[in-house]
Amino acid sequence: MQQRLQSISPTVRKVTAKEAAKECAKNNGTVIDVREPSECETSPSTANINIPRGVLEMKVVEQFKNPDHPFYIHCASGVRAQLAAEQLLKMGYTTVNAITCDIKTIEHINFAE
Repeated sequence: MQQRLQSISPTVRKVTAKEAAKECAKNNGTVIDVREPSECETSPSTANINIPRGVLEMKVVEQFKNPDHPFYIHCASGVRAQLAAEQLLKMGYTTVNAITCDIKTIEHINFAE
């Protein structure tokens, strides 16, 4: 897995949860939690929406037509977030960020402000 993470395109921007919250407030971005619903129940966050990694590509295309819409992707540890961000960039979305903090840090950030 470490090799796979190292091979992720350098265009995937990594941010902290605090940076993501500030930027979302300024640019009307969307925070997407790519964890499974059961994980979200166990460790809830204030992410805008939950779209599990396995259906992300399909659901994002349905909900977000603007390829320049800002996204901030998070998961439990940052691994799935980076993989998901890479995939959205490959699909043509231009402003995609991976939140690389662990879920315990993310839980304390209010993305709704």
